[in-house]
Amino acid sequence: METMAEPGIKLNLSTSARRTALLGAMFLMATSAIGPGFITQTTVFTAQIGAAFAFAILASILIDIAVQMNVWRVIGVTGLRAQELGNKVLPGVGWFLSGLVFLGGVVFNIGNIAGTGLGANAMMGVDPKIGGAVSAAVAILIFISKKAGMALDRIVVLLGAVMILLMIYVAIVAAPPLGEALKNTFLPETVDFLIITTLVGGTVGGYITYAGAHRMLDSGATGIRHVKEITRSSVLGILVTGLMRVLLFLAILGVVAGGTVLSSNNMAAEAFGAAAGEIGMRMFGVVLWAAAITSVIGAAFTSVSFITSSRTPERKRNLITVAFIAGCAIVYIFLGQAPQQLLIFAGAFNGLILPVGFAVLLWVAWRRRDLMHGYAYPKWLLLVGAAAWILTVFLGWNSVMGLAKLWA
Repeated sequence: METMAEPGIKLNLSTSARRTALLGAMFLMATSAIGPGFITQTTVFTAQIGAAFAFAILASILIDIAVQMNVWRVIGVTGLRAQELGNKVLPGVGWFLSGLVFLGGVVFNIGNIAGTGLGANAMMGVDPKIGGAVSAAVAILIFISKKAGMALDRIVVLLGAVMILLMIYVAIVAAPPLGEALKNTFLPETVDFLIITTLVGGTVGGYITYAGAHRMLDSGATGIRHVKEITRSSVLGILVTGLMRVLLFLAILGVVAGGTVLSSNNMAAEAFGAAAGEIGMRMFGVVLWAAAITSVIGAAFTSVSFITSSRTPERKRNLITVAFIAGCAIVYIFLGQAPQQLLIFAGAFNGLILPVGFAVLLWVAWRRRDLMHGYAYPKWLLLVGAAAWILTVFLGWNSVMGLAKLWA
């Protein structure tokens, strides 16, 4: 029998408002994944293995869906955040997870703000630090709005749509070899497991794993009766991310297949310029800025959601989020970017977040029917999740090894 949701979760939203919030949660998850690193990874891997990258994209999307369907369903049915579930499973685990997410979120958000500065520079030629500071101010305005939740939902949906439309244009003018890409989607000439795991880590690793699911709790779409909505939103969010990666892949593939050798420090910008000239460079600026600022918003929202609870008043949570963004912006303005060693440490944190947090959620689905309000969790979904968890352990191990090398 379904019990009452935790205090603080909004249950008084109208059906249309709830759907809007769910759409916002879906796009928050998607756009949090589509950041500066997402653009760089996709460009570099396409340049490395060409059309065979299509298979890596397909494989990573399937794994991402397996992870997010489990994450959204457990959090959605229980009505509890990941750290709250962690502390109920084993006291202290939730706080450990919160520490990993928050520390990683701080460092990566400095990088995200740097990305907005570079995007503004490519888009309008402004100084990157000024562009970063203004972009941080825009993100802050969203959270100090009287209707912050609605503003957040609408801005991530709008910017997500803008990125997709611009990428469609660039992909068309780049004229990629679609037949070759389609063939390699199912019969790849090269299979690179490391690339696949890197894509998975970049799409559902770190704070990104919980961005949409935690936002979903504010929509009121929690409990057993909303399982269908929860499942649909989790899958669509990954498909939006996948669509953006496919379009970016096709755009880069068209440029590479046309004979252009990408060799600069900013291969993505070079590819956009080769595909569409000066307007392509400006479009790259827009896409980079949109990708970076939505990641700023997603990282800030999710990081703060891990150091607050479902009982924390929304106003207080928003003020903490504003302070989080402002602090990251100040560090960026004075340092220019997060120090390389801090980024490496944060990357290692990110590698640990998914296996630890995902293990907690799978345990709740398997053994804690009391937290699931008696919901009979589908065995097939649990098995798929367990298989995906093994991969997350591999990712986490690689992160720990990377950290050990740094210390050595």
